[in-house]
Amino acid sequence: MKKIILLLLVVIYNPSFSQNLINSELKNLLNQSLTYFPKVKEVEQSVQLAQDKLALTELNKYPDLTIDASYAYMQPKIEVPFGDKTFQFAPEHNVSGALNGSYTLFDFGRLAASIEKAKLELQTSKQVAKQLEHSLFFQISQLYYQIIYAKKAINIQNEVVALLTENKTVVEAQLKNGNAIQLDLLTIQSKIDNENNRKIDLETNLKKLLNLLKYATGVNNIQEGQLTIALKNYNFDEALQMAIQNNPSLAIAKSKVNVAKAEVAIAKLNELPFIGLKASVGSRNGYLPQINDPRFNYNAGIGFSVPLFNGGKTKQQVKIQERAVALNETGVAAQLHDFEKDIQAALIDIKSNESRIKNAASQIEQAALAQKLSVSKLKNGTTTPIEITSTNADYQRALLNQLQYQFQLCNAQLELIKLMGVELMD
Repeated sequence: MKKIILLLLVVIYNPSFSQNLINSELKNLLNQSLTYFPKVKEVEQSVQLAQDKLALTELNKYPDLTIDASYAYMQPKIEVPFGDKTFQFAPEHNVSGALNGSYTLFDFGRLAASIEKAKLELQTSKQVAKQLEHSLFFQISQLYYQIIYAKKAINIQNEVVALLTENKTVVEAQLKNGNAIQLDLLTIQSKIDNENNRKIDLETNLKKLLNLLKYATGVNNIQEGQLTIALKNYNFDEALQMAIQNNPSLAIAKSKVNVAKAEVAIAKLNELPFIGLKASVGSRNGYLPQINDPRFNYNAGIGFSVPLFNGGKTKQQVKIQERAVALNETGVAAQLHDFEKDIQAALIDIKSNESRIKNAASQIEQAALAQKLSVSKLKNGTTTPIEITSTNADYQRALLNQLQYQFQLCNAQLELIKLMGVELMD
């Protein structure tokens, strides 16, 4: 595990790597989502909050100044009789005003450690924002290709319905001529109705997809694109290395390790001494012999504090933070292990769907030729509507299979892109 963690920590996180993977329409949708989707604004505010916390921590290097003023009425009087006279040692009306200052002279690295921790937390916030953007882009891209798939599937349905309608016209003519029976016409009509129902299902799904697109981007329609992503071929080792370098989820996990280590360093510093300066200048009454007259006063000093015993709280805190480091390092290793599995699965899906697409091309060619022959035979009265229905179904199935494989290939490529942390846009 230590070797894995070391490998992860020495690799430089470089999210700027990108390829020209997608078309301009999808790029516009992704840019639109950054200004439209509310969650993006929320994460941007969390980054700003982390920046403000860092600024607050850095302000601790300056001295603290306060202006204090007070009034107190005191009874009974603090006085002592002395012969015929009475001497008063404190005024009834106590007034004071002072400018006080304190400054940490030596904190033995406490402030530096706190600033470093705040910087790491800011880095983590930025990586969380990057993760959201990466995840949002991935989901919108999936949605975009689902819409393209639905539109192309509807086009296939329209083509099949048009062919069946043309065949129905031929059967109607044959029925009038006595070369067909009513059952033949009903068979064709039943197939047309069935395909129209499938079309309605696809159109309903398309409307839902467009509604989701509007929810994420404010855009409710797209031009018909292609089910293609210009992703070059990666082997397993290349893809895993890309994931280690660029995946924002893994970067967040590594940052949590660093934050936990910073917590350990801060906890250990609680065992060190503390040296500070204090000073005050102002005016107050109560000074003998004129106790009621305010007088100018000042003081300055240095304080030295050394922890001796606190019941073992510091050691226990260090132990807890060290366990947190180990836990986060284990989380990084576990996440990397999951990436290995998921990357391998995505590469398998890519390869298998590329092979299916090639095989589907010959199936479409064969089905298209069989359909043309059956249509010709129908017109010549040498076939039956059942054969026409069968060839139409085979042609439709071949087209939809190829479309499905193209869609599955896009999904597998998007999954690999997400795992590798590759930018979808320049």
